[in-house]
Amino acid sequence: MNQINPAKLHNSKWTAVKPINREKHFLVSEVDYEEDGSVASCKFESVLSRNEYSIDWLELKNEKKWIQGWK
Repeated sequence: MNQINPAKLHNSKWTAVKPINREKHFLVSEVDYEEDGSVASCKFESVLSRNEYSIDWLELKNEKKWIQGWK
């Protein structure tokens, strides 16, 4: 399980284990927080094509889908 600090999520780098639309490397481009400090929404940006995707940030904890950093 990947350890993720919600406060350090913005601009973090991630690699998809299985490429999404032939894109593998992503950067967290936008994070919205609730008033209590929890993450409300998270947007990913593909490094290759600059396409943006909304994602549930808790999905990043799954090591079978995501690797922290660019590998």
